[in-house]
Amino acid sequence: MAVNPYLAGAAGRCPNCGEGPLFEGFLKVSPRCEACGFDLARADSGDGPAVFVILIAGFASAFGALITEVVAHPPIWLHLVIWLPVATFLCLALLRPFKGLMLAAQFANKASEARRDD
Repeated sequence: MAVNPYLAGAAGRCPNCGEGPLFEGFLKVSPRCEACGFDLARADSGDGPAVFVILIAGFASAFGALITEVVAHPPIWLHLVIWLPVATFLCLALLRPFKGLMLAAQFANKASEARRDD
């Protein structure tokens, strides 16, 4: 059965086999897949995941802060106490899956950095 590289990448698994871990730490890409031996060292997502994460988390946080301001009119310090941690959490929660998706997209589209060697 063929592995969906996008689902595997979003889950932090090897886009080739779907079994081995894609990351060694929080964001460091493993040099090779432990399960199939696929060379993951060539893959490089660059700044792409960070751009998408900043746009998504920034929109969600800004929209939430705007709605909170219109409905409740809290003081600015309360906005900071609420929305800075929310933005930080969203960025940290989304960064790893988005990096996995970008690496999987390179793999699936046979980009030069992460070519499928079938």
